[in-house]
Amino acid sequence: MALIPATILTGFLGSGKTTLLKRVLTEAHGQKIAIIENEFGEENIDSDILVSDTNEQIIQMSNGCICCTIREDLRTTLQTLAEQKRKGELNFDRVVIETTGLADPGPVAQTFFMDDEVAESFLLDSILTLVDAKHAAQQLNDRQEARRQVGFADQIFISKADLVSKSELEALQHRLTHMNPRAPQKVVHFGEVSLSEVFDLRGFNLNAKLDIDPDFLKEEAPHVHDEHCGHDHDHAHDHGHEKAHDHHDHAHGENCDHPSHQGEGHGHHHHFDDDVKSFVFKSEKPFDPAKLEDFLGAIVNVYGPRMLRYKGVLNMNGTERKVIFQGVHQLMGSDLGPVWAENEVKVSKMVFIGIDLPKDILLQGLEQCLV
Repeated sequence: MALIPATILTGFLGSGKTTLLKRVLTEAHGQKIAIIENEFGEENIDSDILVSDTNEQIIQMSNGCICCTIREDLRTTLQTLAEQKRKGELNFDRVVIETTGLADPGPVAQTFFMDDEVAESFLLDSILTLVDAKHAAQQLNDRQEARRQVGFADQIFISKADLVSKSELEALQHRLTHMNPRAPQKVVHFGEVSLSEVFDLRGFNLNAKLDIDPDFLKEEAPHVHDEHCGHDHDHAHDHGHEKAHDHHDHAHGENCDHPSHQGEGHGHHHHFDDDVKSFVFKSEKPFDPAKLEDFLGAIVNVYGPRMLRYKGVLNMNGTERKVIFQGVHQLMGSDLGPVWAENEVKVSKMVFIGIDLPKDILLQGLEQCLV
């Protein structure tokens, strides 16, 4: 039996997850979808979708979708669904797991890799994060869970953008890009997203595409470093600016990390020093496979809980093919990708998204793994 694709839907309270789910559950889209409500926590916001007074865990919808709430744990629920599908008792094409407003999507994602029975039946497609433009700044400032959800995302949907000014929206998008440059952002109205933008995004596929927001890479270009930052100019790769602060006009002798530069901005560059950050490593020198494996193993061992998502397309010494790796927390997987094209510049590119990761240690360590 083909693997059942699964999508994790996460997002701030009031960001429109319910609206999006209602559309998925009631629209005549011809797909049969099982929605799993991850009902941990006090606020079960979706009692209007779920008939709350039934003891049934699984409710069939008129358009063939099914909806169920998790009362034990996710593994059991997924296994039950897969078994019922195998026996022909339930008919569905895919699964959407909605986490509660403050849930960390990490453990949910890990279930698909760590549990053999789940992995035999399901394929994790992507993590979608809904961000409420009106309350985002406050929620990102106050709640690490909200910042983590952004860091985990394969795709970010921004709702309620019509309630904020153009410059506020730009500042939010800029901030989200610094937290997660690999997730495309899309502004949506009233949860109106076409299903092609929700499903089959293949965020966890080991493919040779490493999409990083191109503006983020531009910002990482060497002009970011002015002479007051104490950065080393000789590196072959671009350092991302850890503090994501402005590269306009520092007064002479003023340290880059000066608090007056945090949180204020020129134009739409409002600068935040969020604990969830991303940075990119690039090099045209090949990696020594053994050194890299040892280094990544050690890093994941120490910093795994703080590493949200990471992915790379690598030029490895000794193979003509691209090597692709990615990870969630401590779980890391790699695979051989396509052969480098004849005229293609062999560049290793890696993006790391995490909480207070020691960027300099990681960048120097990676540098030392090059041949």
